Amino acid sequence: MMPGVRVLLSDVAETVSRKVTTDNDGVYNLPDLPPAVYEITVSAPGFITQMWTTITVGVGTERVLNIVMRPGDPNKIVKTTAPPASISQSSAADNVNASTVRESPLNGRDWAALVTLQAGVTGVQTGSATGGGNVDRGFGAPVSISGARPDQNSYRLDGISINDYANGAPGSVLGDNLGIDAVEQISVLGSNYPAEYGRTSGGIINAVTRSGTNAFHGDVYEFLRNSALDARNFFDGATPPFKRNQFGGSAGGPIQKDRTFIFGDYEGLRQSLGLTTVDTVPSPAARTGQLSTGTVSVDPAVRRFLNAFYPFPNGPLLGGGDTGIFTFAGQPTYMRDSSKTVQPDEFNELHSDIASARQVATLHEQHVFSANSLNAARFGFSRAVGTVGRVSSVINPLIVDSNYGFVPGEFVGGVRAVPGVTDFTGGPTPQGFNRSLAWNSFQGGDDFFLTRGVHAISLGGVVERMQSNELSTGNVNGVFRFDSLSDFLTNRPRVFQGLHTPALPDVGLRETLVGAYFQDDIRLRRNFIFNAGMRYEMVTVPTEAHNRISNLQNLTDAVPRVGAPFFHNPTLRNLEPRIGFAWNPRGGKTLVRSGFGIFDVLPLPYEFNLSFQRAVPFVNSVYANVLPASTFPTGAYAQFSQKPGSGLGTYIEQKPKRNYVMQWNLSVARELSSTLALTVGYVGSRGVHLPYRMDNIDMVLPTLTPTGYVFPSTATTQTLNPNFGRIDSTIWQGDSFYHALQADLAKRVGHGIEFHAAYTWGKSIDTLSATEADDAFPNGLFNQLFFDQRTSRGLSDFNIAQTFVLSFTWELPSPASSSGLLKWPLTGWQFGGVYKASTGQPFTPILGGDPAGMKLDETSERPNFAAGPGCTTLTDPGNPDTYIKTQCLAFPGANRWGNLGRNSLIGPGVSNLDFSIFKNNPVKHISENFNAQFRAEFFNILNRANFASPTQNLAVFDQGGLPVSSAGLITSTQTTSRQIQLALKLIW
Repeated sequence: MMPGVRVLLSDVAETVSRKVTTDNDGVYNLPDLPPAVYEITVSAPGFITQMWTTITVGVGTERVLNIVMRPGDPNKIVKTTAPPASISQSSAADNVNASTVRESPLNGRDWAALVTLQAGVTGVQTGSATGGGNVDRGFGAPVSISGARPDQNSYRLDGISINDYANGAPGSVLGDNLGIDAVEQISVLGSNYPAEYGRTSGGIINAVTRSGTNAFHGDVYEFLRNSALDARNFFDGATPPFKRNQFGGSAGGPIQKDRTFIFGDYEGLRQSLGLTTVDTVPSPAARTGQLSTGTVSVDPAVRRFLNAFYPFPNGPLLGGGDTGIFTFAGQPTYMRDSSKTVQPDEFNELHSDIASARQVATLHEQHVFSANSLNAARFGFSRAVGTVGRVSSVINPLIVDSNYGFVPGEFVGGVRAVPGVTDFTGGPTPQGFNRSLAWNSFQGGDDFFLTRGVHAISLGGVVERMQSNELSTGNVNGVFRFDSLSDFLTNRPRVFQGLHTPALPDVGLRETLVGAYFQDDIRLRRNFIFNAGMRYEMVTVPTEAHNRISNLQNLTDAVPRVGAPFFHNPTLRNLEPRIGFAWNPRGGKTLVRSGFGIFDVLPLPYEFNLSFQRAVPFVNSVYANVLPASTFPTGAYAQFSQKPGSGLGTYIEQKPKRNYVMQWNLSVARELSSTLALTVGYVGSRGVHLPYRMDNIDMVLPTLTPTGYVFPSTATTQTLNPNFGRIDSTIWQGDSFYHALQADLAKRVGHGIEFHAAYTWGKSIDTLSATEADDAFPNGLFNQLFFDQRTSRGLSDFNIAQTFVLSFTWELPSPASSSGLLKWPLTGWQFGGVYKASTGQPFTPILGGDPAGMKLDETSERPNFAAGPGCTTLTDPGNPDTYIKTQCLAFPGANRWGNLGRNSLIGPGVSNLDFSIFKNNPVKHISENFNAQFRAEFFNILNRANFASPTQNLAVFDQGGLPVSSAGLITSTQTTSRQIQLALKLIW
């Protein structure tokens, strides 16, 4: 535009109004606008007044609208619909508008699920259709954005970070986030976002809540489900009972017209859902010692334990008949008001609770100093709580009988890692729960915006105080591990873990984050904007509220150093440059964007939740990795609880290098029509010095030979540090690489049709994917060869090669001739849907036990690849019973490290269509906007069995090289069977 043009901007709800005048260069800037749909009116003496409508401003994005003034009568007003979004920044951003938020068929009505509709976003397959995470990793559904680890993302609600104690996505114990009617807009910044964003090297997920308007508006609703309408899941016998009530309402309006507004929302959920659990248990013959490989003598203590806790198979036997399928349909119940679920254990012997809670409070203040300067301050508090293991009912009374305990006075412990047999987690803890975590985050920040000529300058800072409190009582009852079914039956355990400290201390981590930034968006030409920014961000080294810090200065030290500091701070020089450009050639319908930036992966408290747990001298743990025969169930504790060298040590690298990610992108956006826009781009990243997590680094070291790594004979070996039974460690040495094609096709509403399609074709490679624990993902591997990262380089645990997502709504036009009795049934219909298709997630077959001789409590040793007919791929997608082609794998032999690469196999993909039908019924005699909406939503309407990866049955050979009959057995699906939901929603 030209100088001196008056610009008036207002949102369609009439709650925001700003006035500016273009400067001498004809430039205007309206910073820090709330996300909404706006109208702009431009006027000047001697020129026609123009009104541009349908201007969508997304959270975390900027719009460019160039208007050409036309000479004429100023009293004449020309109204024009704004073109599709033209983003002025170099970062790629996608927005989900309010109508999509509320009208998409979302299973569970989880607003965070809308993140997966965007290009570059891939969901992490959890191996279960029940949703939800776990108390360790966080309850929200994990996603990878542009190749980043899921715990590198930042979730923001009204500008405040709402990441939890695991730095994960927000969510309840079902994984969902209710209150979708309170969400105005969601945006995803995938890469190269401006310097104002920090605390993350992954994606930025911004959610903004609705506000009241000058008009009173709201809704009430009830969503119902019942198993009578559902299809049977692939693994169900009969369709398990399912009842769900999801209900609530929202309302907003003015307190003082044009100035003060109020809005509120409530949503509750009650659910009782039958879930089919598929386990593998010893067969009747095996329980008497009649194995397919020969007869063994079953130890009396083991027989007593089997009879007390292990059910007999009620399904087919597997392989040679040593194990069989045991299936039962448990009935978990869920209440959202307190976010609590009650569910059975693996053998239906007790019901335990998982509970979560979350609170967020925000305060924002904007002050307009002039037409060219504005200041925005914000304060916030976020709290997340999670508890697991509270027992609500006991089905098998023997599980709380201390006569079956492994530790004197405690209940029965766990039996894990028996190849081919489902883990038995044991009884409840006397403390009443297994783990309890609480997260508090106090945040404050300020942003100042200034426009001077061609410069749009922003600068500001942020301070966050983090408190992570944790109390963990797991393993109080003890855990045994066996290398084979034969070893289990004959009482030859390999590992025992337990605790000798009756009163465990709570742990309180404390950190403070400080960040500051400067950003300048320079309009070098009318069609070319250069973005330049710099951010500084540091965090203090974690401290513990009671100074209970224990850390080995060197891996081979006999005793740890006690007290702060935990390690040397690597963040004091964290300068993060961000540069990019947005170019609109010839001012036409094409936009070219590119950028490069550095983003730090800050050492936040979640990385050390496990590192502070149970370390000597504060806790006397028992880790015995080489056990004599017949020490199950009580002999191991009696022998090792007082023995030196069985405690837990912690080794955190003392002088870690700076952990950062470099990101770059190049994209081209094209306006194909007034309502249709296409974006195609390349996104890449490189992670340097990422956390390389080892739950136990205290291993026996092998020798590299021309045929691979060979470990010494087990009888004569010694671990790195024999003064400890286990050494928990984090070293910053991981690398990652990501390259992807990302495409996005979006159509705004036209002729009643709106759709959005996103496609991602990418590849993420790293040397290890986990941060907090090496088994953070179901396909994660325990305790790899940390000294040679070439052996663990492979596809990231969260890699999905291809993802396609299509979301759409179609409001059917009313017949022009309809009248009278035909008018109501033929009008008001609306269809919608979300279709998702993706390839599978990688995984690695492993060996049971410790045939290599690493002398670790948990191992993920690999087999050899055995080339042969049909072995170009190592999976059989059509066979959920033996998904892994075990004939293509071979036992590497004792004391050998197998040559199969990490994540060489790809799990099943996903193809899922959720569909909805709405019938809108305006009731004009109540009010002009009153609508009684009937909804029918069909989740997985095609009832496709989207199998999960066989991550519960990855062991292909046991300790002795014998095949494991359950290898590659798939026991769950990634999505539900077809489920139907009916609803009534009253909207005004």
